[in-house]
Amino acid sequence: MPELSMNQTLMKHFHSWGYQGFKYLIYTLLAFNVYLFFSEEWLASKVIFASGVNLDSIIKAFSSTIDTAAWLVLLLLFELETSVIDDEHLKGKVKWSLHGIRAFCYLFIIYSLYGYMTKIGLIGQFTAHKVSDLCTLAGDWKFMETLNVYNEFTKETCKSLSTVGAEFFSHEKYKIITNSKNLSDVNALAWVDVINASAWVSVVLMLEVDVHTQLGNISSKWWGKYNKFIKATVYSILLLAAVYWGVTGNFLEFWDAFLWIVAFVLIEMNMFEWQAEIADRKSHQGQ
Repeated sequence: MPELSMNQTLMKHFHSWGYQGFKYLIYTLLAFNVYLFFSEEWLASKVIFASGVNLDSIIKAFSSTIDTAAWLVLLLLFELETSVIDDEHLKGKVKWSLHGIRAFCYLFIIYSLYGYMTKIGLIGQFTAHKVSDLCTLAGDWKFMETLNVYNEFTKETCKSLSTVGAEFFSHEKYKIITNSKNLSDVNALAWVDVINASAWVSVVLMLEVDVHTQLGNISSKWWGKYNKFIKATVYSILLLAAVYWGVTGNFLEFWDAFLWIVAFVLIEMNMFEWQAEIADRKSHQGQ
């Protein structure tokens, strides 16, 4: 039996049942995260948009849910293009359908990035609250614990908050109050959301360049030379964001970020497999 080439060995690994099962397990867990984010943001929307959520405000209320859902569709499209559909079928209607749906997803992703930015604006609208007796706010007001967690502010809960030496901030429009530490933590989390979302936009732009380079639509010696360094930098930013969420106790954000990093590393591995297939095809044509 002839010895397998490096490219053939690589492809055999990629097509193993264990590897494929692991890949689709990651994709399934990401789909479940869409539900988890929706559940979290649904509760928060009842406070921020107590009067109801309209089309204009829905992106602000459900930015994480919409963002994650759009990313999931985008991920599956990249999986189809880099692993499932054969090269000879990646043309005509199939090609333009995939690219059209991807473009539609990009609109939601960019709009979700805007949604994350609006949360920074919302946090900036909190002003110092002169507190004489917090319990006078009990009833309609909510106490902000984190970016998406707002607790009922009752006469019982207000008594547990010490006002001695504490600094409180409030948002009069939405009737939300919080202390200086929570506001600082929420502000940091909101900025990490924006940086993380921006880095992910960079990831898909890089993947688009890779896909179109692989299909022969574009050619760039500069990208071929420096893409590994650029990707390492972007993925490092994403890893740091995940670590930050883990350290600060935001498990859902940490878990989601970890899964997405793994998922797109798998897509990058699809690219390696795709390149290996083309290299093998060229070597056989040259024989």
